[in-house]
Amino acid sequence: MAPTFADLNLSAEVLRAIDALGFEEPTPIQMRTIPLLLDGQDVLAQAQTGTGKTAAFALPVVERVDISKRAVQALVLAPTRELAVQVAEAMHELGKTRGLAVLPVYGGQAYDRQLRGLHAGVHVVVGTPGRVMDHIRRGTLDLSTVRTVVLDEADEMLDMGFVEDIEFILDQVPEERQIALFSATVPRRIENLAKRYLRDPQRVTIAQETQTAPQTNQMYVEVPYRAKIEALTRILDLESPSSAIVFCRTKREVDEVSETLQARGYTAVAVHGDIPQAQRERLLRSFREGHSELLIATEVAARGLDIPDVTHVFNYDIPDDADAYVHRVGRTGRMGRKGDAITFVTPREIRQLRFIEKQIRKKLKPMQVPTPRDIAARRTETFREVLRGAIDDGKGAAYAAIVLELAAEHDPLIVAQAAMHLAMEASGIRLGDGTSDTTDSPAPASEDGMVRLHLTAGRRHRVRPGDIVGALTSEADINGKAIGTIDMFDDYALVEVDRKVVRQVLDRAGHLVLRGRDTNVTLAGAHG
Repeated sequence: MAPTFADLNLSAEVLRAIDALGFEEPTPIQMRTIPLLLDGQDVLAQAQTGTGKTAAFALPVVERVDISKRAVQALVLAPTRELAVQVAEAMHELGKTRGLAVLPVYGGQAYDRQLRGLHAGVHVVVGTPGRVMDHIRRGTLDLSTVRTVVLDEADEMLDMGFVEDIEFILDQVPEERQIALFSATVPRRIENLAKRYLRDPQRVTIAQETQTAPQTNQMYVEVPYRAKIEALTRILDLESPSSAIVFCRTKREVDEVSETLQARGYTAVAVHGDIPQAQRERLLRSFREGHSELLIATEVAARGLDIPDVTHVFNYDIPDDADAYVHRVGRTGRMGRKGDAITFVTPREIRQLRFIEKQIRKKLKPMQVPTPRDIAARRTETFREVLRGAIDDGKGAAYAAIVLELAAEHDPLIVAQAAMHLAMEASGIRLGDGTSDTTDSPAPASEDGMVRLHLTAGRRHRVRPGDIVGALTSEADINGKAIGTIDMFDDYALVEVDRKVVRQVLDRAGHLVLRGRDTNVTLAGAHG
């Protein structure tokens, strides 16, 4: 019988929060770690991103906090601001039924917001080492009541040069405290840190096969470099992922790939180190909330990114080593869900692929670039399944009178054929030539139902289509699919949006900041 969260001696309040989030059964790291932490023991856990480690330490913290005392009782340190925010959000959701107060603190955010939260009193602080240390030195963060400290992705924090900050922070917490250290790898530096600060720690190690995401279907495509973008778009058309990450090696390549995909009608946002932090957070939020279907990113920019519903990961460039491969692939197939990881390999990179396969002890399955006919066949089959579902659910009953009227004039088979033709054309599917509207050509420049907007920022201001998509989806709270063609000019841009959301865009996003430039959004007709 499969284990359940009820087997872990969690309270009814916490079990209700788990059930509300849709978690069905604990992962191995949760099964082994939660009882130890509930028992008050120190833990050194080796676990990759994607194994459920956040809940492994968050649930015991939520369970053990004294809600009646509005003081910092738990501190979680994370290497990046993105991870700090995501961990804080997860702890808030898990502690909602208990009334847990959680505050993220990180660089790049104004101090006054964090100071208000600290002054009001919180149970848990989740932060990056640098900003946490700043608050301690300012006297705005008191750690004297802390009972639990969690070091999340400890190896990443040490790689980023935070070892002295971490030691300073750990020296400020009471001697009677619990420490949980989570790390994907346990090099000598982690061992030394654990030896100095942890007391008789219980060691938890997740088996290698769990770390390499067995639930993820891992494939590779051998393709010349110049044909990569075409291969990627065809696979996207075939798979139709709802949420996918495309990893590129360089910032320039991130920009080029994202702009090409946007020109072909995909809702993609680009993230790398040259993008300002506030804009980067806005773009990531757009992707996390489902307004954009694709995130194009460098590996460094995606560190700490924790989005459980990513269905596909694409390695546009083969990773440099096995660790980087496992780290990237770990972004999909999370929490027991299935995922797909597809790596593009040029002929001269096959040897590098074999080396990675040897290190991860897994053979990647070869995959052929789908043809236009493959894509049309997949879409037709999907349409068939949707139609069967509609028939089973009786969703066409409202149209019975029209069908009967037409059947009196024409053969019912002819009526059904015409209806199928209209429905499939509306879905961009054509039978007979093996192609679809979006397989090999960019989206049309204008469509019925679209309205063109004028933005007072263009190429000369270093604004890219991805910046515009991220800003509009975030500020106007619209789906990325409501955005059509984006035409970039030197001093301005023209953007098509669905007529249904024009008023919402103008009301909520009539004024934007793109690449640090104040940008007005108005109807294009007003500019001739």
